[in-house]
Amino acid sequence: MGEIERRSKRLAETLIGPLARAGVTANHMTIAGFFAAIPVAALIATDYLVVGGILLLIASAFDTLDGAVARVRDEVTEFGAFLDSTLDRYVEVAYFGALIWLFLGRDDAAGVILSFVVLSGSIMVSYTRARAEGLGLYGKVGVLQRPERLILLGIALIFSGWMLLPVLWAMAVVTNFTVLQRILHVRSQTRKRQ
Repeated sequence: MGEIERRSKRLAETLIGPLARAGVTANHMTIAGFFAAIPVAALIATDYLVVGGILLLIASAFDTLDGAVARVRDEVTEFGAFLDSTLDRYVEVAYFGALIWLFLGRDDAAGVILSFVVLSGSIMVSYTRARAEGLGLYGKVGVLQRPERLILLGIALIFSGWMLLPVLWAMAVVTNFTVLQRILHVRSQTRKRQ
């Protein structure tokens, strides 16, 4: 874990402490994050991109806060991790599905294809890690994890006039490159086992 990640986790735990002590659980935060994403996706789909981008960045904070609550309350559970990962996939589907809807309405084939490729890559980044870990292997390699993808998407939406399509291009390449990195990393680990 990098120093920035360590510091951001400590900051999140400090900020969330009062809520955790008041009885809010990590699963509450996970579910709240999921429901917060629905109106954000609706804003994106209906072309309110700047507001959608700002609210996406705010809603994405739940991503770090649910883990912080779990650590503060000392309630890190397997079900909590499973629920978080599952709802995270739904949130990504909602955001990129909203973009596909938006680009379909604009008759923008490139935007539709890019959004679909990024969505596919995002899901596969998560799947390859989960599958590797299910086999007892290390699968968290590569760049552009989910928090970084959401931050990039939020910024791209805020500056959508000129930034959205270039960012989607970059995300399409990098997410799928990360999948390839994970495939090669798992292949390397399995070869060492033989």
